[in-house]
Amino acid sequence: MSHSHTHAPGEEHSHSHGPPQSPGIPPADPALQAMIEQDFIPSPLVLSSDAATALCEKHKLEKCDDCGVDFVGTNRLARLLVANPNLLCPPPSNVISQNLSKAVQTTKDEGNALFKAGQAQMAIARYTTAASLATQRPGWEANQVMREELSATISNRSAAYFDLQDYISALVDAETVITIRRNWSKGHFRKAKALLGLHRYKEAADAVRLGLDFEPNNAELTNFLADIEKVQKRMEEKRVEARQAKPIDASA
Repeated sequence: MSHSHTHAPGEEHSHSHGPPQSPGIPPADPALQAMIEQDFIPSPLVLSSDAATALCEKHKLEKCDDCGVDFVGTNRLARLLVANPNLLCPPPSNVISQNLSKAVQTTKDEGNALFKAGQAQMAIARYTTAASLATQRPGWEANQVMREELSATISNRSAAYFDLQDYISALVDAETVITIRRNWSKGHFRKAKALLGLHRYKEAADAVRLGLDFEPNNAELTNFLADIEKVQKRMEEKRVEARQAKPIDASA
């Protein structure tokens, strides 16, 4: 019920004695709505028997290339929210999935134990699983968490590949670590070791120097660079000796 009355000479206003009115939902922007509808492609789906997983309607698959659908991310998000009913939606970025963190760490530790026991191939399998888990973090979490977990795991896998003398795979993993976390010295160290295994000494030294640009006081990189330079010097001396020992062709 609303009415008007005067509160002071020359001042009049109206107000309501009824319950406060909630603001109405603003109408949709017609142009924006048209763009959304233009790009919208319906995806027929069904739910699993426990009504917890979205599947393609035809093949009952969570990810189906034939139907052109991928509900993996959607289902993962749904499970996280169901398991944490008190989370805001979306949660703030500082809310971290502790169970996922524990799974990544535990799996990586299993890989470390296998590697120390001389079972590098089995360690690679555990590192690969840990890396897969690390990439499953929901989009609202701080990206740094995933980058640190993934880079550490892939760095360890690079070391395992190096131990098996699979220097190409070790190099690929080292490059991945640098892409994810460029300012971390370990990635540059792994790259230099892989290049050393491939007898690419100059590139190995350059990789260490780049790492030192980010961490000038890193003792591991500094000592490794000195070792590489010693190898380069010995090889150059051998090349000089070989040239000097080569007999001169008097008929030339």
